[in-house]
Amino acid sequence: MFVQRCGIMEKDFVYLSKWKWFWRCWRGGFFIAPLVVFVCIADVGWGEAGGVVVSKRGVIDRFVAGSAKDRGLALSSEAERRVLFRRLSFDLAGLPPEERLLGEREGGWEGVAVEKFVDALIASPRFGERMASMWMNVARYAEDQAHLVDDRVETFYPNAYLYRQWVVDAFNADMPFDRFVQLQLAADLYDFARREDLPALGFIGLGPKYYQRNRLEVMADEWEDRVDTVTRGLLGLTVACARCHDHKFDPISTEDYYALAGVFASTELVNSPYGEVPKEAAADDKRSLLYTVHIVREAEPRDLNVFVRGDVERKGTVVPRRFLSLFYQGEPPAFTEGSGRKELAEAIVSPENLLAAKVFVNRVWQMFFGHGLVRTPSNFGALGESPSHPGLLEHLAERFVDQGWSTKRLVREIVLSAAYRQSSRNNEVFAERDSENRYLWRMNRRRLTVEMWRDSLLFVAGNLDYEGGRSMELDDPQNHRRTLYGRVSRLKLNPLLQRYDYPDPNVHSGKRAVTTTPLQKLFSLNGEFVIKQARIFARRLQREATDNRERIRKAYRHLFFREPAEEELRLGLDFLAGEGESNSRWDLYAQTLLISNEALYLD
Repeated sequence: MFVQRCGIMEKDFVYLSKWKWFWRCWRGGFFIAPLVVFVCIADVGWGEAGGVVVSKRGVIDRFVAGSAKDRGLALSSEAERRVLFRRLSFDLAGLPPEERLLGEREGGWEGVAVEKFVDALIASPRFGERMASMWMNVARYAEDQAHLVDDRVETFYPNAYLYRQWVVDAFNADMPFDRFVQLQLAADLYDFARREDLPALGFIGLGPKYYQRNRLEVMADEWEDRVDTVTRGLLGLTVACARCHDHKFDPISTEDYYALAGVFASTELVNSPYGEVPKEAAADDKRSLLYTVHIVREAEPRDLNVFVRGDVERKGTVVPRRFLSLFYQGEPPAFTEGSGRKELAEAIVSPENLLAAKVFVNRVWQMFFGHGLVRTPSNFGALGESPSHPGLLEHLAERFVDQGWSTKRLVREIVLSAAYRQSSRNNEVFAERDSENRYLWRMNRRRLTVEMWRDSLLFVAGNLDYEGGRSMELDDPQNHRRTLYGRVSRLKLNPLLQRYDYPDPNVHSGKRAVTTTPLQKLFSLNGEFVIKQARIFARRLQREATDNRERIRKAYRHLFFREPAEEELRLGLDFLAGEGESNSRWDLYAQTLLISNEALYLD
């Protein structure tokens, strides 16, 4: 059962086995070219779905269309081009479409090839920022601690942004995901690592530090955080549940937990010198923290006793540092290289262990569909949900590894699939059969994340600053940067982030809740930031056109990527022609558009 939840079901071997057999025959020279062409065409074919003919060349669509058909469903027709381009732009860059990416073509975006638009977005620096916004929650990124005693900030992380920037750069460079993992766990132990990779260790090094850290029970809590972040984040396993007893549902023992906890007990979090230090900065000056990078490093290797029932005073057997036993037929080999961080990284991304690949592929899928193929992205165990398309998850993970762990190739394949390009229009019959759209007979309508929404307000106002670097407070009136570069606090999460479902940075988060609250609406109506961007947007529209009709048309093109309907145009003109000062009415009109549902949601 556990293997089935993490991997491929027996019935799904049919397709994969056929193609592996075919490939082996081809390599052995048993087929001549015409027969190869015939077999490929016969197997690929074209199929009827949702009233339109959809190419089934993509393996993704073969799995999705097949699962839908088995349940009396069919894929929807492709979304309108302007809807698809807006969806792609937000999903791949976190921003509304940039006109320069559409080119100078007759008919605007209608004449742009989807493939070229996707390639331009993936090649943009914005792609790495979009991917990093997901990874920051996996890594429970933050820049301080959940407690502050006597205003002592020695345990805070003023240079946490260096880790964030490393993640952005890694995704933009399409760093292979196996190396991405290796460097975050053990950059200081690999010969291929550069000095610029040292901030990658912030994955562990930026973790929570609890009050009274010298006490064993407090250190045990910190070790649990490391084990939980690594295993849920990279393996989709709730290993921390085995701290006090064997896991109630998954084949994870208490010894497994303490074997991994021993790895982190053999490390320490430090502020390591990094960058140029001015001569006037004394070594015992608090400001010297500004010239460090917050990382994990080797300490005295130690194997831990099992703490019986989690009680540090009740010591059981000593457990050697090692990987999880469920991945081995017999006893797992002990880690012998220092803390074992490097050996742990190697075990996680071993080509023989597809679980890390599946978990990451699932996280990427969730970014673009709203739900993962496994809807519990950090729990692939017995209490997690079974995959909706187990064969597809297996195939994508295998392909991801075979293609060099390339995130960009994975993303490109997903967003160019017919499944992703579907319309979000409802079908009452299909909704009765699959109300949660688990089998993807249409695209899910999704609300923008807080990062997307805030950034889009700055973008359409022409006020967005693309500079990264050291974090700024999101409440700072001068902060026009992308939300990704705002300061994230464990002590007091920024109200805007908190209000719009940003996860608690004290712990790993696999996905975000989506809530609708009165506080969100009150902020959109009365928030100083929203009012300011509406005013700037209104002035932009007034500069770009001389009459209200054309200004309204431009507003709809900037915000919604479409022309206004006649009724929308009439309502806008009537409102703007009413009593009161013209600029004030334009400010209110612009704000109404900025906070509308259409501006907050992706079709």
